[in-house]
Amino acid sequence: MLRSVPVCAGIVLLLCALLPQAAMAAPTQSFLQPMGPVAEEQATHLWRVIAIAMVVILPVLIGVPLLVWRYRIGAKGAKYTPEWDYSAKLEWLLWGVPVAVVIVLASWLWYSTNRLDPYEPLGPAPLRIQAIGLDWKWVFLYPDEGVATVNALAIPVGRPVELTLTTDTVMQSMLIAPLTGQIYAMPGMTTKLNFAATRTGVAEGENTQFNGAGFGRQKFAVTAMEPARHAAWLADARRAPMLDAATYRILRHRSVLAEAREELGLSREATPLYFALPMPDLFERVVAKYHATGGGGSGALGGTGLPSRPQGGDE
Repeated sequence: MLRSVPVCAGIVLLLCALLPQAAMAAPTQSFLQPMGPVAEEQATHLWRVIAIAMVVILPVLIGVPLLVWRYRIGAKGAKYTPEWDYSAKLEWLLWGVPVAVVIVLASWLWYSTNRLDPYEPLGPAPLRIQAIGLDWKWVFLYPDEGVATVNALAIPVGRPVELTLTTDTVMQSMLIAPLTGQIYAMPGMTTKLNFAATRTGVAEGENTQFNGAGFGRQKFAVTAMEPARHAAWLADARRAPMLDAATYRILRHRSVLAEAREELGLSREATPLYFALPMPDLFERVVAKYHATGGGGSGALGGTGLPSRPQGGDE
């Protein structure tokens, strides 16, 4: 366990000082305030769909009141034609416009789906990050930089990010709306999200798949910062305590961030955890234990069974 509270507190203060001022403000939560190209395309697609849908909606909203007014009781300008039953022009309008709208929407959906393929890299030399979903927190690994964080993700502006996901518990779903779309994570399997940040700021990430009592607090901050500041952030994170197998087993307990900090001998303040990463293959080991024979690797890294929840109150 971690017992060096003053040292850990100092590391956290250093890391927080390296975060931009935007990190102190409320994080961005909507793709309508995009921080990267993926969310920008999603926002553009939404406005495009709204504009096309207005072709059908606006005539109805405008035409219905006009028809009611024109054919009201006592109206003198409306022609009475009780034998009328067909108009070729009206039939083409009523059927042709909806068909055209469906074709256009389907074409744009196909285009956007291919453009937003989460497995497609956004550029060369992406920053590799690995995410492990736990109950009820996220562990992020930077295998090439030797850094790990809990409920905090820092990325450099202008560099593509390749995020590989798995879970060491039940199925979960990650969403970082201002940066990228939603994707599932499952034990023993991996999925990917490719995204990038085009401006500095803080986005909120979350688990959108209900997984128990701490579901509502399984959120994390994604801080996009300038490359030089990100390099300094990584350098300071490497000075944090190590994420070894014993520490990981504690993190795997069914606990929110404050409870995990308490188990590690730290204060219960709900601030992110930072670690040096001595095991660059930790992510692969977590995935592999679900494929092991003879009990599924029950003793490795906390096993594969439902982890216990620490005793004590929730915060």
